[in-house]
Amino acid sequence: MLVSPRSICVPIMTVTLTILLSACGYLPTPAATPAIYESRPLTVEIGKASFYGGRWIGRLTANGEHYHAGDCTAAHKKLPFNTMVKVTNLKNGKSVIVRINNRGPYAKGRILDLSVVAARKIEMIGDGIIPVRAEVLKRIEVITKPNRSFRGMEPDHDAR
Repeated sequence: MLVSPRSICVPIMTVTLTILLSACGYLPTPAATPAIYESRPLTVEIGKASFYGGRWIGRLTANGEHYHAGDCTAAHKKLPFNTMVKVTNLKNGKSVIVRINNRGPYAKGRILDLSVVAARKIEMIGDGIIPVRAEVLKRIEVITKPNRSFRGMEPDHDAR
């Protein structure tokens, strides 16, 4: 059986071109700046927390994003979306920082519904509902670029 050079080159060129073009869509993202928060919380709330997953996975949350059990997120009735909250399990002292992306819980006496991964981090899966301390955090902005010029503060070369 005689194989033509064209029948070999076309598939090889197609694969090579596909690999090269797929690499064009990749742009490395800059390293994420670590989040730093003030030591004093803006507000503190003490109450009961539950967690949710199961049938909620993949559904839209109240802020329009899809719920992922692997994200450290939570539902709160009133806090603004994207508020960062430190949640401490009052039974064992373990804490996790979550981002508010949903509304709820609507069960009486509960202040937060945590995502599955957040619940695991504070070891509440076995209990289901636990007493928690929720501290609203204030982020400290981290300067990522050095400020090399000070407008209005340039040296006055004419004054001597």
